[in-house]
Amino acid sequence: MTDVTTDSGLLHEVKIHVEDTGGDGRPVVLVHGWPLSGASWKEQVPALADAGYRVVTYDRRGFGESDKPHGGYDYDTLTDDLGSLLEALDLRDVTLVGFSMGGGEVARYVTRHGEDRLRSVVFAAAVPPYLLKTDDNPEGPLTEEASGQMEEGAKGDRDAFFDQFTTDFFSAHGTLKVDEATRQEAIGLCRQSDQRALLGCMEAFGTTDFRDDLAAITVPALVIHGDADAIVPFEGSGQRTHAALRGSELVVLADGPHGINASHPAEFNAALLDFLQK
Repeated sequence: MTDVTTDSGLLHEVKIHVEDTGGDGRPVVLVHGWPLSGASWKEQVPALADAGYRVVTYDRRGFGESDKPHGGYDYDTLTDDLGSLLEALDLRDVTLVGFSMGGGEVARYVTRHGEDRLRSVVFAAAVPPYLLKTDDNPEGPLTEEASGQMEEGAKGDRDAFFDQFTTDFFSAHGTLKVDEATRQEAIGLCRQSDQRALLGCMEAFGTTDFRDDLAAITVPALVIHGDADAIVPFEGSGQRTHAALRGSELVVLADGPHGINASHPAEFNAALLDFLQK
C-alpha cells in the first residue's frame, strides 16, 4: 500500500492511493470502473498474484482513498495520473487492464505516453471506442437523452442512484448475477466518490472519442465483455473495439452483465491469465 503523487499540470499535486503486491513478477495494472475504486478488483488480485504477477491497483482521483480535487476529471489528466503511477513505480513490460471507464485511460495512455512501458492491453467491458451516439458515430450506444437522465439521477438522490446503478451493473436480462452482499459492497465503494468526480467522470466517459487512440495501439490486446451488458452494450463498444484492434483477441462471456469481473470471476480470470501467458 502506497501513495503516488501526480503532477498533471494543475495547480495542486494529487495523491493517488495505490495497492501493490510487489515482487519480481511481470506487472499487471488494473484500472477500475466508475464510480468504484481499486477495491473492485478483489476477485482478480489474488488470482493474478498466485500466478506470479505483480498486481497494482489504484483509486482514480476523486474516488476511493485518493485525493478528491476540484478538477482534472478529463481523460487527458486521468491518463497522466496513470502515467505518473507507472513512472513512480518504474513499471515496465506492463499489461494495462481497463474495466469500463478504465478502458478509456488504457486507450488514451498509448497516444499520450507511448508503448515503451507496455507489453499488452486489456479492455474489459470497456467504454471505447466512443459511447455517445452522434452523426459521425451512429453506432454509439449512449443517446443524449439517456446521458441527460443519468446525469440528473446522479445530481439527485445519490443513494437511490447508486442502488439502481449497481442493480443494473450486475444484472443480465433483468436478473441479478451477484449476491446481495456483493452489490452492497459496490454501493459502499460508490459512496466514497466525490460528487465533482462523479459528474466529471460521467461526462468524460460519455463524450470522449477514443477511435484515434485505438488506431495507435500496436501491442497485443484482449477484449473481454459480457453479452448481456446493460451499461456498456457489447455491440456498441467491445465488438467495435475488437474490430478496431488488428489481431486482438475477443472473449464474450455468456449471460454476462456489466460487472463481469465480479459476476463471472472464474471465467474472467481464466481469460485474463490465458492472455497474459502468451
